[in-house]
Amino acid sequence: MKVLVTGGTGLVGQEVVGALLERGASVRILTRNKDARVPAGVEVAIGDLTNPESVKAALSGVDKLFLLVGNVADELTQALLTNAVAREAKIKHVTYLSVFGAERFPGVPHFIGKQTVENAIKSFDTPFSILRPGYFFQNDARFKDLLTGPGVFPLPIGTVGVGAVDVRDIADAAAITLTTDGHAGKTYNLVSHSILTGLGAAEVWSKALGKPVIYPGMPLEDFERQLRQMVPAWLAMDMRLMFQIYQEQGNVPAAGDADALSKLLGHAPRRYEDFVRQTVAAWRA
Repeated sequence: MKVLVTGGTGLVGQEVVGALLERGASVRILTRNKDARVPAGVEVAIGDLTNPESVKAALSGVDKLFLLVGNVADELTQALLTNAVAREAKIKHVTYLSVFGAERFPGVPHFIGKQTVENAIKSFDTPFSILRPGYFFQNDARFKDLLTGPGVFPLPIGTVGVGAVDVRDIADAAAITLTTDGHAGKTYNLVSHSILTGLGAAEVWSKALGKPVIYPGMPLEDFERQLRQMVPAWLAMDMRLMFQIYQEQGNVPAAGDADALSKLLGHAPRRYEDFVRQTVAAWRA
């Protein structure tokens, strides 16, 4: 069985590729980077989700598709076009990476975009699985300098709580849906038992680092302004709208969501505390 992985060189995609290889699948990735470094045995197809012909070529000889579309301005168009090409190619199964709570927050562009893609996928006959991951643990590793220096957890996730998950558990869930039976038509919320808040995350980092870490709760206007120094303005606003919802309403999983993920994985989801401890140990090494 051969699986095409889009986004196969990114944070989630690399882990999905590894998880598929561990389960004996043949893997091809679609990338724009001709110099992409991939694990031994992985095929590379050069192309772009905005170019249907390149997607069609990448799908030639492929049985199943892991569809991950990054945070780009035309994310919705890319996802819908790729799904259409996959249908025409008679792909046997599509596993789509959505977002936890996609239907709850229509005011957040990338949430409602993913919800639209989910609805489109469900409208056709191609077997599918939908994965809805919460906030990625691994996002926080980007703040090494702030955490280890002044001791600040900067992300304004608020105090209500958001569902979160380790990227490695996302990858395992994806590989399971693509390599085993019984997942067609299923939607899985990928969240651990760790419910994150700004104060709680700061406390976990403080304990692991052995130094005070504070959660200052940056005003969202300042957060968006700072983001615009690093990402396009449209993405900065999209992120600000998401964190505004997190602060006002949270994005807390339902009772039993983490247990359902445990059943899918065959083990309890990884804990945020363990991820933080492992990350700090790696930094010190």
